[in-house]
Amino acid sequence: MFGTTVVIATHERREELLRTLDHMTALPDAAPIIVVDNASRDGTASAVRRHFPEVELLVQDRNLGACARNVAVDRVRTQHVTFCDDDTRWQPGSLRRATELLDRYPGIGAVMGRCLVEPDLVEDPLTPELRTSPVPAPHWLPGPALLSVMAGLTTFRTSAFTDAGGFSERLWLGGEEELLALDLAARGWWLCWSPDVLIHHAPSRARDARRRRGLGIRNTLLTTWLRRPAGSALRRSAQVLSSAPKDRCTAAAALEALRLWRWVSRERHVVPAEVERGLRLLEEPQHHSAARRYVG
Repeated sequence: MFGTTVVIATHERREELLRTLDHMTALPDAAPIIVVDNASRDGTASAVRRHFPEVELLVQDRNLGACARNVAVDRVRTQHVTFCDDDTRWQPGSLRRATELLDRYPGIGAVMGRCLVEPDLVEDPLTPELRTSPVPAPHWLPGPALLSVMAGLTTFRTSAFTDAGGFSERLWLGGEEELLALDLAARGWWLCWSPDVLIHHAPSRARDARRRRGLGIRNTLLTTWLRRPAGSALRRSAQVLSSAPKDRCTAAAALEALRLWRWVSRERHVVPAEVERGLRLLEEPQHHSAARRYVG
């Protein structure tokens, strides 16, 4: 019986998705795959049906963003769920390793792997932060403790993901993982980085970089105010805005976040003190991180 199910959400990246499926279905530790097509108009759905009939395909009539993953998780019957982007490819043995860690350590809610960026297979710029994470961890945790993850590099315990509510419809896409990660941590789950869970990333060129930057800024601000005490939220917001380009994209993102203030006020639940302490320890490395510049 498979320990995990692979979920891939995609939108108008047919060729990249087909390359990823070709790789993922050929793994020695291959798992069942669910693809959620976010209303693509480039023939993605028909190509998946034709070339990969063994893959479960869920076609949406609109682009759900990251929430398409929630739709797939509703169909998952394994204890764990692995998210894979249409431009990432889990390497042989990594699905099994992530599943083994979750099985061995019942206190872990999610395991994030190490990302190598193609074509030269250099480590993702975020890796040094993960390797030296200052978040306090129990002695038994098999790797550095995290308070956020990158979805396409992560295997979640299905029950933990569901209990935390999955990805937020309001955030849609772009840094959507942080809110989920904080909600998992608030419920007592540990998030762990494992360097021997390996994923290759061939960054897609089919993306609107400025829109993604705007969404990233907006969602970071929203998550900050949804889950952190007022003083910390003010400080973190200032850090985010000071590190972003002073242009219309940044201004529009901040305004968009401000317009959602009533929703934030209704949904605001400050994380427990021990989670907030971890977030404070992360502020300094995040502020000086070359991987966290809102550019594009």
